[in-house]
Amino acid sequence: MKVAASILAAVIASASSFVVQPQNTRRDTFLSARKPFITGNWKLNPTTKKEAIELATGIANAVSDSSPGDVALFIPYPFLESVESAVDGKVTIGAEFITAEESGAFTGGVSPLMLKSMGIEWALAGHSERRTLNGESDEEINEQCLMLIENGMNVVLCIGETLEEFEKGLVDSVCAIQLKKNLAGVTPEQMKQVTIAYEPVWAIGTGKVATPEIAQDVHKVCRDIIADMYDETVADECRILYGGSVSPESVDGLMAKPDIDGTLVGGASLDDSKFGRIINFETVEE
Repeated sequence: MKVAASILAAVIASASSFVVQPQNTRRDTFLSARKPFITGNWKLNPTTKKEAIELATGIANAVSDSSPGDVALFIPYPFLESVESAVDGKVTIGAEFITAEESGAFTGGVSPLMLKSMGIEWALAGHSERRTLNGESDEEINEQCLMLIENGMNVVLCIGETLEEFEKGLVDSVCAIQLKKNLAGVTPEQMKQVTIAYEPVWAIGTGKVATPEIAQDVHKVCRDIIADMYDETVADECRILYGGSVSPESVDGLMAKPDIDGTLVGGASLDDSKFGRIINFETVEE
């Protein structure tokens, strides 16, 4: 218990020391080197396979050679193969979560190896709904990240603060602790398989959205934390997405910010017209 307490104290102290420092201005942001990444998370939707295929087909039709970035959908397990076939390579298909085990007596579990055998190479980890509704700990999320990476897959690691933590000014500390715990054991080379999604929990499914300025500030902090954990090259190459009630009305302002490399979209990804507009966001000058 004393060892665990010492480790936790060290992590908190490290996060706190990072917060009190002024924002790092030693590094330019290389947005041009980071291709935008627009992703959708369907959660427990839609209801039927037919609806899933129709929705995925509509979204794929919105992707063209002129679309500014990569596009991915994270969808329920039963629809993976049929949706993968429907999008015909225009959209990357991933799973919404994994079980950090290769096999065994884990009823309801789905391993990375199972997904990989189906051609699925991406999955989410650490989404706030999995953290709160399913009680997934930082240690479990770390195990998921490592399992995906070690099996040659890619992970979108979700982090973010609650409304209470936001109002108490703990955003930077929460992000630092989650990044350091969830990426423990991930090497600089393996970070090429990691995308970060910052999702303020108070903005998910509420219709509230952090202003582009708030989101940019947090994304910059996250990039500085990654630079502190690894180095500036790893931080500059890592794509950091914003999630939290992203809409056609908010996407252009968000994507204009230098440290926002894409979006993780919930509700709007269930509407092919709305999500198509987000995929084809318009570049605006700051």
